[in-house]
Amino acid sequence: MKVSCLQENLARGLSIVGRAVGARTTLPVLSNVLVATDDSRLKLSATNLELGINCWVGAKVEQDGAITVPARLFTELVNSLPPDRIDMELQTRTQTLNLRCGRFEASIKGIDAQEFPIVSAGEDGRAVSVEAETLRDMIAQVTLAAATDESRPVLTGVLTAITPTGITMAAADGYRLSVRSTGLTVPPEAQARVIIPARALQELARISADEQEPIKIIISPSRSQAFFRLSNIDLVTQLIEGTFPDYEKIIPRSRTTRTVLNVGEFLKAVRLAALFARDSNNVLRLKVEPAGDLAPGRVVVSATSSEVGSNVSELEATIEGEPIEIAFNARFLADVLGVLDAAEVALDTIAPTSPGVLTPVGGESFLHVIMPMHLNR
Repeated sequence: MKVSCLQENLARGLSIVGRAVGARTTLPVLSNVLVATDDSRLKLSATNLELGINCWVGAKVEQDGAITVPARLFTELVNSLPPDRIDMELQTRTQTLNLRCGRFEASIKGIDAQEFPIVSAGEDGRAVSVEAETLRDMIAQVTLAAATDESRPVLTGVLTAITPTGITMAAADGYRLSVRSTGLTVPPEAQARVIIPARALQELARISADEQEPIKIIISPSRSQAFFRLSNIDLVTQLIEGTFPDYEKIIPRSRTTRTVLNVGEFLKAVRLAALFARDSNNVLRLKVEPAGDLAPGRVVVSATSSEVGSNVSELEATIEGEPIEIAFNARFLADVLGVLDAAEVALDTIAPTSPGVLTPVGGESFLHVIMPMHLNR
């Protein structure tokens, strides 16, 4: 192998695949990154057998070849080199990769590429295309509700349903539920209902930050893997086996009070209260008071800590229904308000002991259910 590429392009490619490198693995080759020529480009691959990423980097290829080298060492070396052209040459007999950049030279001992697991890209014919920005928004709005505790693996994933009309993603951790849908311009060839690890979707959102073209989603016929294809990147993840809870039963179908607030003002008040709530189990109180004869509707956001102090914010709101005082987890509330892309949010409540439902005003595609916390009178 003999290949040349720009330092900044190689560094960016390594940052993309780096998060898929196996940590504390018993297979040494999984701690490596595959460096290979592929159709006049340089291909970088990494996998931990649960998540795999391929990334293609523009390069000048003089001689084809492939090698795997220690990911951490290779990445730190490339990041330390000047922004210049890097020339790489593989000594096949010793499985050593020689690098030259300006006045700097290095040699890295590697492992034969034949030992590296293949990171597949899926069958193109089964692909469903989603606008990159839309998919990033869906991931941000849904994965925040996925569990981080591995005791119930299905809750660490995102239920993804692909139907003729669109895609729906849902995640729940026992305290909150997020559901987001989007339509499809072209109906899928096959329907699917699978659980995708939330961490894999968060990684997809990270590596697709600059992507402009639609992202192709492919579910393997065996329902064991999901593939995401970008312009110069492929991501593949193992799916989670199991049955996702029937989240439709969690969503309240009635309300006694609807409170409409400005998202920015509400988020600011919640974040201020969260500073005091974190020392008292994150309890944040909302006191909803409908409009009187002379006064507009208002919501009082407050948090109290016996050790730190207290905070109170008053917000104007449009309120329909009964007055109510209800408590939520301040961090959970800040999480969902932070991913809303609307100017106003509607909070539907029934009673202090019933879940609250948040939806962006003017948008039917997103819904968030949050469980209340116990109020000490």
